Amino acid sequence: MSGDESCKITHKIAKAKKEGRVWWSFEYFPPRTPQGLTNLYDRIERMAQLGPAFVDITWNAGGRTSDLTTQLVKTVQAYFGLETCMHLTCTNMPRSKIDVALREAKAFGCRNILALRGDPPASGGEWEADAAGFSHCSELVQYIRANYGDYFAIAVAGFPEGHPEAKDGPEAEMEHFKAKIDAGADFIFTQMFYDLDAFVDWCKRIRAAGITVPIVPGVMPIQNYGGFTRAVARFRAHVPQYFHDALDPVKDDDEQVRLVGQKLVGDMCKKILEHPDLDVNGLHIYTMNLERGSRMLLEYLGLTPSVQQLNPLPWRQSLTPKRRDENIRPIFWANRTKSYVNRTDGWDEFPNGRWGDARSPAYGDVDAYGTHLRFTKEEALELWGEPNTLDDLKDLFVRFCAGDLKSLPWSDTPVAKETKVIDQHLIQLNKRGYLTINSQPPVDGVPSSDPVHGWGPKDGYVYQKAYLEFFVAPEQLDELLQRIEAHPQITYHAVNAQGDMRTNTTSDAPNAVTWGCFPHCEILQPTIVESISFLAWKDEAYEIGRRWAHLYPEGSTARTMLSNVFDTWFLVNVVHNDFKKAEVIFEPFLV
Repeated sequence: MSGDESCKITHKIAKAKKEGRVWWSFEYFPPRTPQGLTNLYDRIERMAQLGPAFVDITWNAGGRTSDLTTQLVKTVQAYFGLETCMHLTCTNMPRSKIDVALREAKAFGCRNILALRGDPPASGGEWEADAAGFSHCSELVQYIRANYGDYFAIAVAGFPEGHPEAKDGPEAEMEHFKAKIDAGADFIFTQMFYDLDAFVDWCKRIRAAGITVPIVPGVMPIQNYGGFTRAVARFRAHVPQYFHDALDPVKDDDEQVRLVGQKLVGDMCKKILEHPDLDVNGLHIYTMNLERGSRMLLEYLGLTPSVQQLNPLPWRQSLTPKRRDENIRPIFWANRTKSYVNRTDGWDEFPNGRWGDARSPAYGDVDAYGTHLRFTKEEALELWGEPNTLDDLKDLFVRFCAGDLKSLPWSDTPVAKETKVIDQHLIQLNKRGYLTINSQPPVDGVPSSDPVHGWGPKDGYVYQKAYLEFFVAPEQLDELLQRIEAHPQITYHAVNAQGDMRTNTTSDAPNAVTWGCFPHCEILQPTIVESISFLAWKDEAYEIGRRWAHLYPEGSTARTMLSNVFDTWFLVNVVHNDFKKAEVIFEPFLV
């Protein structure tokens, strides 16, 4: 939803509580290297399948990584479809820099800020305010409220074991903390801790002080012994003796440390969630940009997301402000979400909510975004080798459909779960020279909670038409189209690199290929096939092939073979419009 309260963490906490479920979130920090950032994007996208309610992006003292932080926020909101919470600190931060950060956060669709005073300088010494900035977190909270009203949900940090710089005793520290809440903070993230008793006692004192906002406990999985001891030292956390007794004997065995740590932290989390006096229904997980520990902790706790949480639509919705209401997309970019979002960002908005008015002068401009392979040249060569013959090329596509190859140039992700339903047919197609780059099986009214095909609100039903998209040689296309004439339920578009189009469709109107029926809701048709979008996509599809060819030296056999394919072959999409008949879409291909 655009501009509503559902984007805020406070709303998510309240909604989960009302529904009687536990929620969880992840924290990430900006890496120091470009390659690290690329790998983090992959990890965040993969960990999105674990179902976090939101992700939290840190901000270094003085905004040293401010550009990376805001870029992470933008990418996660726009391409991964996850709500974000952006850190913002006072340390070495002039007001002008804070203004820029808040302005960018709003522009990217971020509705949540964690306001912090910030850590002392890494070089040591006392914390000092910037002359043009703020001295206390409460001032930063006040400033955000004064300039943005209630647009942002604002969090502040809590310290169950006491702030490391507190000097005047717990009562004075509580007064300072209450000032942050009174300035307009909406909820609390706690520093990581392993001492459950200290956390429970602190929560009781928080409530006794009249503070009623939600408390979100911050927990850190134990990934390895060295990381555990460094984190404990950095945050000055107290570790109960039973943690040491369990971990010390296995400290040199990383696998055992993870397993023991999983139980220690997991049991602590269970006690937090079940404690009658805490009223806590969520966990904020400090991932340290690692995946396995977070995954193991959630598995230990038995926390898995519902289909509705993961797939409100069959594709990941962009959460930038002007795209939150987008609920229809052409199927052609199904495997290249980032490309689609970037390319269509400047297209005029279609009256019915679709993106891509054919009358727009910007529609389909392949050069506006540029086409890139996902991998570096070295990674691509290692992944795809050097296909010198058509048989080599077919084999790569076969391996991808079989799940033995993690990516093709047209796919940012491994083969989809639903592809397993038709993978044997796809393998046969590719062996015969139909190089598939997109597909889906027919679905006739499976529950929206189905783990393979499900999406949308619960208690609904989803449908989809069988779809294939592939490259094929011109002579094979002629034979295929003759056979398709015997199947009136099949519609197709075929186009070559020069733009010569062949189709049996009689209308330029969109053809819905996925739709769903849900209680108290109109029928949703989120994925379509249409001629004008296909023509826009074909430029990108062929350019991807050319860039693959150009990985190899000029005059080489691989480059010559690939260049010939993407200069002469046709790109084809095929829809079988009778969704009740499984597998019949393959009949014209496998005769």
